[in-house]
Amino acid sequence: MIRSLVLIAATIVGGSVATAQTNAGSALITLETRQDSQGWEAVGRLDVIDKGFCTAALIRDKLLLTAAHCVYDDDDQLISADEFIFQSGLKNGRAEATRGISRLVVHPDYDPTGDGARVNNVAHDIAVLELDQPIRRTRIQPFPIAARPTAGDQISIVSYGKDRSEAPSLQESCSVLGRQNGAIVMNCEAEFGSSGSPVFRVQNGRAQIVSVVSAIAQAGGKQVSLGTSLQDPLQELLAHFASVGPAQAGGSQRLITLGERNTTGAKFVRP
Repeated sequence: MIRSLVLIAATIVGGSVATAQTNAGSALITLETRQDSQGWEAVGRLDVIDKGFCTAALIRDKLLLTAAHCVYDDDDQLISADEFIFQSGLKNGRAEATRGISRLVVHPDYDPTGDGARVNNVAHDIAVLELDQPIRRTRIQPFPIAARPTAGDQISIVSYGKDRSEAPSLQESCSVLGRQNGAIVMNCEAEFGSSGSPVFRVQNGRAQIVSVVSAIAQAGGKQVSLGTSLQDPLQELLAHFASVGPAQAGGSQRLITLGERNTTGAKFVRP
């Protein structure tokens, strides 16, 4: 995605995370067939016209969840909602459903400016986008949101990425290594394009979103991925959508005013 193209020095500070075991999870599985992708159809590619893409997931029949940095350009300016296209379950040029975006909202504590992504900025790196038309199909079921994962939890990620942009890939098993200032540290694979990818915990056969891929960092000399906090930050965004009227015509959008932010010295690479 656009923001992802800017490479920044990557270091995690904090002893507990830096010394964590970072053995890789399971290999990526390309979801090329209808059978392979069953249950994951609500994950899709979020394209910015002529600019790049991220990954996003349906959490309501008309709402998408992705990373906040996916909706800013290289100049840290918010991209107009009508420049986005969401292709749900895109595989080899065909999508289960294609929709435009009528409005987007970014978390107030996410700061797109500066020369890098601070740890607490990663924690708030979420955006909710409203589709121009709901997706109501039996095969495409929005994902529920679950409580944040804890160290040792097994998780899964479905993503699009560099050199695998035409079909989603599933990493069926990777692990939560810990948390730092609200950011989730994982040994899951991430690369350019996988920003915004939903992080799942599967319970009783049901996939539930517990985080969103935000950044790549280094821990103990090995690459790790960083995920956002969800519960409270996401509820703030959903409450905002509930409090405002219908989106205006022409792809207009509403943006929550930026709030106070803490600072740390850690910086990351955007996937």
